Amino acid sequence: MPKMKTHRGAAKRFKITGSGKVMKNNSYKRHILEKKSAKRKRQLRHAVVTSEADAKRVKRLLPYL
Repeated sequence: MPKMKTHRGAAKRFKITGSGKVMKNNSYKRHILEKKSAKRKRQLRHAVVTSEADAKRVKRLLPYL
């Protein structure tokens, strides 16, 4: 069977941790930032773990990561 291709769009957006969890960057940080509090914008900087349902779908797109 041939090798599976990695979904390049997903590879740029998600990272797999050593324990197998899927990390993603937060949304809502691109524009209309004036009305968002400094605390909210600061907390959006950090990556978060995706939900189990989404992680399963992402792992299918990233077979070798």
